[in-house]
Amino acid sequence: MVVTNTSSCWLRPTAPFFSRRSHKRRPSCFFFVSFSCKSTTNFIHYCSITSTHDSSSTSSVPLFSSDSYIPRRKNPIRRRPYARYFPEIRRHWVEADQPHASQERFTVVSYNILANRNAFKHRDLYSNVDPLHLKWEHRKRMICKELIGLKPDVICMQEVDKYFDLLKIMENAGYAASYKRRTGDTVDGCAIFWKANKFGLLERESIEYKALGLRDNVAQLLVFEILGAESRRVLICNIHVLYNPSRGEVKLGQIRFLLSRAQILVEKWGDIPVILAGDFNSTPQSAIYKFLDSSELNIMLYDRKELSGQRNCHPPQVFGVDKEMKNPLALMDGVLKNCWTSEEVKVATGKAECPLLKHPLGLNSSYATVKGSTRTRNLNGEPLATSYHSKFLGTVDYLWYSKGIVPTRVLDTLPFDILRRTGGLPCEEDPDAHSGKQ
Repeated sequence: MVVTNTSSCWLRPTAPFFSRRSHKRRPSCFFFVSFSCKSTTNFIHYCSITSTHDSSSTSSVPLFSSDSYIPRRKNPIRRRPYARYFPEIRRHWVEADQPHASQERFTVVSYNILANRNAFKHRDLYSNVDPLHLKWEHRKRMICKELIGLKPDVICMQEVDKYFDLLKIMENAGYAASYKRRTGDTVDGCAIFWKANKFGLLERESIEYKALGLRDNVAQLLVFEILGAESRRVLICNIHVLYNPSRGEVKLGQIRFLLSRAQILVEKWGDIPVILAGDFNSTPQSAIYKFLDSSELNIMLYDRKELSGQRNCHPPQVFGVDKEMKNPLALMDGVLKNCWTSEEVKVATGKAECPLLKHPLGLNSSYATVKGSTRTRNLNGEPLATSYHSKFLGTVDYLWYSKGIVPTRVLDTLPFDILRRTGGLPCEEDPDAHSGKQ
């Protein structure tokens, strides 16, 4: 089946609650955001995840570890040294000015943890990273330490192929969980963890895009009730969008279908707010980002192979070494460079004769909403980078939210000068440091 639905299928923790991100081919860091309900509504605000470095923040959090980077061993005689000096790597909280936010709040993390299998399948991407920091036992320990230390209420993970390893640890910390493995030969999937003493699961759906002809990716939709808060419900969605930069129509098709299912659940449960988390494999300058942000997109105005904006994020381009960069949102002059076939239009929009995409959710990006430092944010407010390896430096992870909730603070990402000096993340001095992923 394309969509599976249940109202009672989740795992309960066996121990009481204790104290407290990439596409498969790239490492990523996690986004952490706090949300609060608007005083004029019955809904709770949530937190979104991003990492930024803002000197005006009131607090900071040292990074623990990141499992989204893969190093490759070179000739041991000529191996590039890993030991380098770095300034202390810290991520800072950025507070939002939300005068109408209530005191009912919860936090959400989005984290592409890099599948263990992918870490060693694409080692060329992480040649500057010590291989010791890519081993699963090390990364598992550091990932859980970091997450449990931050005490998020909900954690949305992508690229999870060691689910039961994580589940055992997170259950002991008071979390329940739901997991959806990808179809086909891939062994990773998406997972959502939540505090069992704060959230009750009302309904769960999972999407297998294979049944729609949209590759082997999956997505999750979970409706929660905030325990102890009357009539407070929220829909949390988690997705890992197809990586292939040339298949923009498939990326749009996956996002389109997720949004359509989300809208159905929103209406079913009484116009509840939505949080959309994940690795979208699309940059803030892309047409796909524009669709999520503005709620509509005419796909015929864009080259299908440039919809995600990923082609313009090679590190030399981003750092200014290579000055020849294309604008991924540039309208095509005259004849389209890559004409759309009717089948490609159907994949993207659902209808071969309709090139216009729309969605009714009215989404906003939590990081773009909570303004940060120019050292860590681009012109539209998104992090400069949430993923950094030998072939990519940019932002592809987001935490979107709809009406009824607002972000109250976000954990900002690292500035370019720090990222550049690491050569890629994690690094030896801070094996759990992440690039900025939302």
